[in-house]
Amino acid sequence: MVIPPVTLSRRRLLRLGLTAGMAVGLPPLLGGCGTSSRASLAFTSGSLPSRWFKALPAGWRARQFEQPSAVLAAASAPIPPALVSLSDGWAGAAAPTLWQPLEAPRLLDRLAEAAGPASRLFAAAGSPRVAFPWAFSPWVILLRSRPDLLRRAAEGWSLLLDPSLRRRLVLPSSPRVCMALVGDDVAKLRALRLQALAHDDRDGLNLVLSGSAEAAVLPLRRLIPLLRRDQRLAVVLPQTGAPLSWQMLLRPTGSREPLPLDWVAEALEGPVLAALLGAGWVPPLPRTVLQPLVARFPAPVARLLLPEPGVLERCWSLPPLDGAARLALQSRWDAAAPRTGA
Repeated sequence: MVIPPVTLSRRRLLRLGLTAGMAVGLPPLLGGCGTSSRASLAFTSGSLPSRWFKALPAGWRARQFEQPSAVLAAASAPIPPALVSLSDGWAGAAAPTLWQPLEAPRLLDRLAEAAGPASRLFAAAGSPRVAFPWAFSPWVILLRSRPDLLRRAAEGWSLLLDPSLRRRLVLPSSPRVCMALVGDDVAKLRALRLQALAHDDRDGLNLVLSGSAEAAVLPLRRLIPLLRRDQRLAVVLPQTGAPLSWQMLLRPTGSREPLPLDWVAEALEGPVLAALLGAGWVPPLPRTVLQPLVARFPAPVARLLLPEPGVLERCWSLPPLDGAARLALQSRWDAAAPRTGA
């Protein structure tokens, strides 16, 4: 099956907002939005570990939606869910006034220092902590049956420009993430876009598994379970670092339900924490807490779940953009559009 490369139009780019982690399109709300949202947790299917949300306290219920846009719309409703789970891209796309401070200092203080900016949705130091960033994931290169490229892992993101990957590479749906991989070099960005079989991180893994693509740029979280059972697959986390995506819990301003502190804390300890790591979810806990747990995994997987400190320090988040920065990135994306006939 050959899939033509996807061209992101200017209108579609504006819709995406150049924000990392945002899915394309705004489908109708799902999940019984007409019912009361008191003591409910709203999230998208597959974005929250089942072992965790099934352990919600008595009186709480889980509300699964098909798209993050639906979760965000529910959070803006007159009677919002008490708690929502969103990526940092979607949470940061909302007006800051949509979220209320968590008022859970003891819980937040258990996280590593690097989680601080994410808890403020990357607002200035001293701003209220409105998010509980319960997991992070770097974007990585997934390879299928390409030991030749794996041997060149030291080349990092430049591997994506290898001629053998022309129309065999799946890139993220987010233009902003694509641009983050190659920096400010418009020529490199154009070359990268020419490589794309598709811009589709939602179904990119399936394209690789089916053999339609040989490589994809995807969040590491989705790949950890597969690496342990599919020997054809390998992952490259560049030593120069990678963009990060965050998963967050937030309280909409209209919610009056208190944060279920004991339930949230389960993600940071005991069997729930072990289950999260096994499924690829890595809470931003201090290294001394994670290291003994990660050591139980095969060494290649352990190095991905908890990379060397230097690699993590070189990873970076993608804060929300103001209007001027968004237009500047859009201009760069437009300038790097593949030329007709290329």
